Amino acid sequence: METRETFDLSYKRQKLLAIISRASLLQGREFRLTSGGSSNFFIDLKKTMLDPEGASLLADLLFDKIKTEDVDCIGGMATGAIPIVAVLCMRSWPEKPIKGFFIRKETKGHGTDQRVDGLLDRGSRVILFEDVTTTGSSVMRAVDEARQFQCTILKVIAVVDRLEGAKENFRQAGITFESLFTWRDFS
Repeated sequence: METRETFDLSYKRQKLLAIISRASLLQGREFRLTSGGSSNFFIDLKKTMLDPEGASLLADLLFDKIKTEDVDCIGGMATGAIPIVAVLCMRSWPEKPIKGFFIRKETKGHGTDQRVDGLLDRGSRVILFEDVTTTGSSVMRAVDEARQFQCTILKVIAVVDRLEGAKENFRQAGITFESLFTWRDFS
């Protein structure tokens, strides 16, 4: 039997899928990917993450995935995870306040000159986020950095998995991986 909450989440998921399809899915030319490969489609999720409705739907759906977890902090790599972490930290309050952080690709060279920005306490239980995964190599840098803080990685969650190896790479690394959507949801 479908509950009101399940219906609401299902509706929000379909609504978010429509926004991503309309605003973020680019096709019809060759795109260079972070993984080094190329593709005839690209998902520019920032256009959805920075849209008021898209950000709100994303926050609700991702918070539902983590609200029962014993998690201290959420984070990910700059810049893809920054909007996700920001809306999730806001959404977590006051129900289950969760602190956030992000990891820079390199130090700034000024200010605190750290790679980790925000609130990451040594020994925290962490969930990492990524906007779009291909092989997962980008978010694995966040895994490595968080582990330098003696953090436990509970899981990695992507908004969209391109189905090009990330799930298998995380499995081999002993990390639980989930995604809201996969490339198949768009075809």
